[in-house]
Amino acid sequence: MSAHAQVNALDHHHDDFGHHHKETFITKYVFSQDHKMISRQYMITGIFMGVIGILMSLLFRLQLAWPDHHFTIYEILLGKWGADGVMDPSVYLALVTIHGTIMVFFVLTAGLSGTFSNLLIPLQIGARDMASGFLNMVSYWLFFISSVIMLCSLFVEAGPASAGWTIYPPLSALPQAIPGSGAGMTLWLISIAIFIASSLLGSLNFIVTILNLRTKGMSMTRLPLTVWSFLVTALVGLVSFPVLFSAALMLIMDRSFGTSFFLSDIYIAGEVLHHQGGSPVLFEHLFWFLGHPEVYIVILPAMGIVSEILATNSRKPIFGYRAMVASLLAIGFLSTLVWGHHMFVSGMNPFLGSVFTFTTLLIAIPSAVKSFNWITTMWRGNIQMNVATLWSIGFVSTFITGGLTGLIVGDSALDINVHDTYFVVAHFHLVMGISAAYGFLAGIYHWFPKMFQGRLMNKKLGYVHFWVTAIGAYGIFFPMHFVGLAGLPRRYYTNTNFPYFDDLHDINIVMTIFAIMTISVQVVFLYNFIHSIFYGKIGPKNPWNATTLEWTTDIKHVHGNWDGPIPHVYRWAYDYSKLNKDETDYVIPGQDFIPQDLPLMENEDELNH
Repeated sequence: MSAHAQVNALDHHHDDFGHHHKETFITKYVFSQDHKMISRQYMITGIFMGVIGILMSLLFRLQLAWPDHHFTIYEILLGKWGADGVMDPSVYLALVTIHGTIMVFFVLTAGLSGTFSNLLIPLQIGARDMASGFLNMVSYWLFFISSVIMLCSLFVEAGPASAGWTIYPPLSALPQAIPGSGAGMTLWLISIAIFIASSLLGSLNFIVTILNLRTKGMSMTRLPLTVWSFLVTALVGLVSFPVLFSAALMLIMDRSFGTSFFLSDIYIAGEVLHHQGGSPVLFEHLFWFLGHPEVYIVILPAMGIVSEILATNSRKPIFGYRAMVASLLAIGFLSTLVWGHHMFVSGMNPFLGSVFTFTTLLIAIPSAVKSFNWITTMWRGNIQMNVATLWSIGFVSTFITGGLTGLIVGDSALDINVHDTYFVVAHFHLVMGISAAYGFLAGIYHWFPKMFQGRLMNKKLGYVHFWVTAIGAYGIFFPMHFVGLAGLPRRYYTNTNFPYFDDLHDINIVMTIFAIMTISVQVVFLYNFIHSIFYGKIGPKNPWNATTLEWTTDIKHVHGNWDGPIPHVYRWAYDYSKLNKDETDYVIPGQDFIPQDLPLMENEDELNH
């Protein structure tokens, strides 16, 4: 059956699908198969995990700024690892490890993509739901289980995983290496294996839905850029995540079954272990084959969200739609060819290093195309400076400033000098972490009415949230570039043993003060978010005057999205600034946009008829 035939069949069965059977509390709010509810489940779980990850960063920032100070909060939160208010050195690396893991995988991958892919794909392509509601539900609950297991690893006797979020062997492969190499590392691997299963199920569902369930008239060239970004993200995840799964499986076998995939000639306390023939560099190749595409799995959905919001709130058609689509596809393809730039100091052949340098610098071209098109979309636009617009402009800013330093870490000759310093930390936090978080927040503010019965978040609190966060984020990570260039190494518990770094200590204090400020203002967001769910102002059906199909659905949610036939599509997603009638388009008086479901009209008489 063709895609359009499937859509028409769903239209004919509207009474069964639109209103659906009567649902209990469990089937509606817990084991829901409705993509909108699953979207909210992903979002709330992602926000909860984000709070934990951010609080971890506060703990180790306090340690870096005041290494000799006794903090009561360490005793309260860390127990035996924070006796007398002093952080145990071994738990410092564990906090860095779990912070990185939670933020990269559980917040910026599942939280961002799981929320907005689930919410927007069916609504924007004109589908009743995902291709498989059941697999969608299973995908979320696997994500939830993996989150629980990761959090449980914080409470094991020997401590959570402590090999860094990249879990390089031998620390991750030998249970006896350090305290965090024991049960905590095992739980980390189990959690990630389940997470990968969740991501693969979600990716398959997204791809099949986009390719097969588009409404009549919704050609690929009429898709909003959000949907294109979700499609490319799912394709990249489908290619790269199984590689990490294989690496995790081999790591489990090295740990528990005596194999030697990643181990060779290991000595512990003078004892020669039986491992031989393996290579830890093999693990680096497998990890980074996922690890660098993962950067784009994180950032691509944010790119799509920002493209949609900037076009809508600039009241202009997106500049260079086809170039934007081509750049998304180019980024997706090239992201699988650049993993080696993480390994320039691993003994890589210089010729191979030059190949990875070339592909890394090449991927800057489609990224620059997107940045140029965002700026050009805003140029001379009638910009509606609402909260979502501010987060989107903030995204463009951090993506450009963070991306420029990528030219340094992507060049083999330059990267060797800054590898494993705070320069790298500053780079990837700005270009990936902060930028993706801005995209996540922009999407929440923009599509909040679609998720919560037409309610709007408080605009004034949103402005406070944005400006304090934006200033604080640059206050943390901009100075970090300079301490990195000065040679300050990352992941060190304290630098007081190195007199060379004494002059940098005050900068660490400044960065920590900005971190405390930035983390504190997230309380404003949490209050605004929770309060607005129940008491937010009810907005109009289409509060942003957008053209895409999700705003044609009623504020009252039904399982099936449209309480009636699915609208057909007659035009692309960015018909803004249509102030005059021409031969094919009729503009409704007082509107500067034409919705995608408005038919092409020759004249006003035909419209009135």
